[in-house]
Amino acid sequence: MSYVFDPLVPRPIDLPTVVHLGAPTDVEGLRDLDDAKIFAAPDNPVQWSAWRERLHTWRSDARVRHAYSDAAYRREGAAWAATCHAVAQVWLWDELLYSFEEHRFTPERLLADAERFGGLDAVVLWHAYPVIGIDDRNQWDFYRDVPGIHGLVADLHAAGLRVFVDYNPWDVGTRRGRDDVTELAELVADLGADGVFLDTLKKAEPELVERLERARPGVVLEGESKLPVARVADHALSWAQFFADSPVPGVLRAHWYERRHMQHHVRRWHRDHGEELRSAWLNGVGVMVWEVVFGVWVGWNPRDASTLARMLTVQRAAADLLLDGEWTPLAPLAPGAFEAGVVASAFARDGVTLWTLANRGSSDAVGPWVEVGEGRVVDLLGPDTPDGVVVPAGSVAAVLHLAPGVAEPGWVAQVRATAAARPHDADASFPHRVARRVGPPSPVAVAHADVPGDAVVVPAGEYVLTVRYRARETGMYQGAPYVDEWKPLPPRLHDARTLQRDGALERPVAVASRDVTNAEFAAFLTATGYRPAVGHRFLAGWDDGRPPVGREHEPVTHVDLGDARAYCAWRGGRLPTEDEWQLAAQALATGRATSGPSVPPGPRVWSWTESEHSDGRSRFVMLKGGADHVSQGSEWYVDGGPQDPSFALKLLLPGLGVARSASIGFRCAWTLEEAP
Repeated sequence: MSYVFDPLVPRPIDLPTVVHLGAPTDVEGLRDLDDAKIFAAPDNPVQWSAWRERLHTWRSDARVRHAYSDAAYRREGAAWAATCHAVAQVWLWDELLYSFEEHRFTPERLLADAERFGGLDAVVLWHAYPVIGIDDRNQWDFYRDVPGIHGLVADLHAAGLRVFVDYNPWDVGTRRGRDDVTELAELVADLGADGVFLDTLKKAEPELVERLERARPGVVLEGESKLPVARVADHALSWAQFFADSPVPGVLRAHWYERRHMQHHVRRWHRDHGEELRSAWLNGVGVMVWEVVFGVWVGWNPRDASTLARMLTVQRAAADLLLDGEWTPLAPLAPGAFEAGVVASAFARDGVTLWTLANRGSSDAVGPWVEVGEGRVVDLLGPDTPDGVVVPAGSVAAVLHLAPGVAEPGWVAQVRATAAARPHDADASFPHRVARRVGPPSPVAVAHADVPGDAVVVPAGEYVLTVRYRARETGMYQGAPYVDEWKPLPPRLHDARTLQRDGALERPVAVASRDVTNAEFAAFLTATGYRPAVGHRFLAGWDDGRPPVGREHEPVTHVDLGDARAYCAWRGGRLPTEDEWQLAAQALATGRATSGPSVPPGPRVWSWTESEHSDGRSRFVMLKGGADHVSQGSEWYVDGGPQDPSFALKLLLPGLGVARSASIGFRCAWTLEEAP
């Protein structure tokens, strides 16, 4: 039977693995469980005991078969990974982390905002995708060529966070330097990174693991998706991305195999994170917070943020129980719990048992869920009530049982105080953000006689445009159409698409028919003495502040939006909007307009347009025209090559001069007083 892809339904590869229940000593078929992401739980509670026995049998057998050694988990400096419960994936130029107005990194803002989740343990500094491929810069350049990045890492370390760098093994078509193993090891040592995020890789090759350990002893690796059992031994973390669970939450295979192996649940496009939070809670593992997916806002709702904050309060305090206590998945509860949607795990050690309860239902569940006999029961996350423990709908609760004569752990009072100050929030509505156009005000209109003779005049009035683009994860103006999808695949991702843009010009607009040249930009510098606020990469292709000989009439590049705006203002104009650029280019292409004097041919480069947008977290701009440069070898690269005037490329804006590219120039536009 053929498989038909439905983006709203988990793929077969994402589904949990059924655990066939044989006799506890029957090892036949156990090897099939090596390939699981999650061990599916039976729907019938009567089978849970036999299911747990089967998991124990598999683990014992697998450790023998794979000759398991825990040496990597005993490395000095690497133990932190086992308690790294909350990690955020953050674009290096997220507007919480970087201020475009102040031209500086602002980790203090990121950390203050993260308090709604209960704070972070680590951050992945995402750097290259989706801008890599715009020119010849490789993934290492997008870290090394960032002013102040060492200070940013130092500030995050000072705040108590661990820092991951990202490795893109698919980057094969940009500037070639040394081999990836050498480059990555040097980068980790230079930045003082604590971990490496293996983008698109489930595991690193042994040579890479060994070289990284030599470069920075204790560095940890986090693979994407399902880590092979044999490699749990040398990968301290893995990314539980697109892991579908069973209706009754199951057990994460890699974490069951090695309790110190931390996994981070994430479903990047979902607006409801309740299921992955409940799975993380029952398994004693962590969560990845990823609110901006390559420029697309997928923010967490208040309910899920408060749930994570309350989970972290307990997980951090009771780490010894989660790591070393006897773990009983789907632990027996009081009658009626299962029918109410309540399930739990128990973690017991030295007379102290932590019960992590999760409510799969749509209504709050109240009851004496834990039957423990003698001893004392403490509700860690809620107030003591005569009816028992409240497990909020779609959320979690925690109960601590103390055996007779066992003293209360010292952390209990603080956990209860923190939970009281951070009550459960039931609001599960999506916190929408809208990307809005930002930028300088339009300059005054000018007479037609004051614009260059090669300019194309776009008449005033209404227009309708067909805009073409490739469906990348960046989406377009208001994000990507991947809401609540599991894993967008072709034709949902990377296929050609169109959208319609309509609008009206109040006045005619003249748009230059060619790019500003090196010579013209040099004249601007001479006349004005212009210097950008951040000079990094400014006119990087010039020789000693002058255009290279013989290239005076080629398009000026290594200029950013601010540089282009300053030049156009000096010429009495402005940058064209993306629509004005397209209208003028299409008029030229169809012969409805003619250009002025010819200019020497030069390389084709993308054009900046006056299309800067921000939703408060991401800044982007639309580029038009295409470029001669093409980075080949991966579908993750930015589009390159000459493009039809209707094509638009959404480019996330880096700061600190990193946006200046050898493949981006600009042309000017002028608002006219009246039609010529």
